[in-house]
Amino acid sequence: MSLDKTSSTGQPVGHQVEGVFPCPVPPHRPLLGRFGQLVPLVESHADGLFDAFATDETGSGWTYLPDDPWADRTEARAWCANAEHSKDPQFYTIMDLDGRALGFCSFLRIMPGIGSIEVGYIHFSKRMQKRPVATDVMYLMMKHVFELGYRRYEWKCDDLNAGSRRAAARLGFRYEGTFRQATIYKGRNRDTAWFSIIDSEWPDAKNKFEHWLAPSNFDASGQQRQSLQDFAM
Repeated sequence: MSLDKTSSTGQPVGHQVEGVFPCPVPPHRPLLGRFGQLVPLVESHADGLFDAFATDETGSGWTYLPDDPWADRTEARAWCANAEHSKDPQFYTIMDLDGRALGFCSFLRIMPGIGSIEVGYIHFSKRMQKRPVATDVMYLMMKHVFELGYRRYEWKCDDLNAGSRRAAARLGFRYEGTFRQATIYKGRNRDTAWFSIIDSEWPDAKNKFEHWLAPSNFDASGQQRQSLQDFAM
């Protein structure tokens, strides 16, 4: 990294960026973790996902997504067929180690030229909420892109989505600010809260996740001994 802080004209400029750009587009391949796995989303996952989301009788898990709850399996299959062929967002089905669908998530706003990518379009079913698999798959996605040379990993959400904001903070993302009236979805205003982790923070974040995911951190019943926040970052 260059330590120069001024241009030839004496004006302040950012440091010289090292690395090879563009970064690769993340290979859309399965990612296996300790508690769960990420599998490229395909139409045939629709029935499993429909059953997973059916446990949310109120539909509250869809509130902050651009989509409404699937009315039936036909609608689920149509949505999944479209997602299967999407390049950005790049969708994954979240599964347990036995292959049961638990939810979905994606990489989006993929910008290889500047090494920036966002994780989003996340929908955890009640089958996985507050279970280790939720943290495990978020770690897998983060690890996947930083190992490809990305510099910036983003998390954005509706500023009113308290659960998403808490999740971002728990996972080590830093709050950067809120973009007021950033967009409209479902006819509603959205102020968007921005969070990020950058490459210089990744080694500490990785160490934190790996300590938390270690077998020694879980008792015989699968309960954590220490929380993610207990491990320094």
